[in-house]
Amino acid sequence: SLINTLITLCLCSSDGFREYAVDRCVFNSSELSGIEYIYSHYYNKLEYARFSSSVGKYVGYTEFGVKNAERWNSGPELAQRKNEKERYCLHNIGIDYQSALSKSVKPSIRLHSTTPPAGKHPAMLVCSVYDFYPKQIRVSWTRDGQEVTSDVTSTEELADADWYYQVHSHLEYTPRSGEKISCVVEHASLKEPLVTDWDPSMPESERNKIAIGASGLILGLILSLAGFIYYRRKARGRILVPTN
Repeated sequence: SLINTLITLCLCSSDGFREYAVDRCVFNSSELSGIEYIYSHYYNKLEYARFSSSVGKYVGYTEFGVKNAERWNSGPELAQRKNEKERYCLHNIGIDYQSALSKSVKPSIRLHSTTPPAGKHPAMLVCSVYDFYPKQIRVSWTRDGQEVTSDVTSTEELADADWYYQVHSHLEYTPRSGEKISCVVEHASLKEPLVTDWDPSMPESERNKIAIGASGLILGLILSLAGFIYYRRKARGRILVPTN
């Protein structure tokens, strides 16, 4: 499930000691029932007291924290913290869902072969999935229509620092004649799984060489035709002068 956190940090320091408080909203939906509000007090990186909306009161973790928790639980501080789940969390989470969390971006996929590490299979395919949002995604492999669960390794979803993510899945295998291997991607941005088939008819390096050679041939033909047309036009414009 989708779990996110909103954090607000307040700092104060004196004579080399640092005390700070952190507001957190942990949520898996925009509904109030799916939100937990947590307010923590720290002193020199040690959390000494916490309020949690799921507990409904302050809890102390040190002797100093226990004393303060008892004082806050018996005063107006407790009522204020109980209201923060709705006032602070619900409002800001609604903004996040509207501006970003409810959006989705379709992934782009690149399927290629590579040299496998020393192992029991002579071939490896890599399914690289780029530029998708949100983070949650499933990448799997099928072989002749059946899902492959062995000899498959995948990276974690890697953040690109621009709200997008990428992930890479590897399949080690022994090629068989006439087989069909596919990378299957399931994501919130897709109405149905996106299937990319591997074409083993020719190594990728050879396909690239042919594509480059064909492009050069076409370019050469175009330049030759342009030269021929230019020559014919020049020839038509010449004036023949008879000689005695």
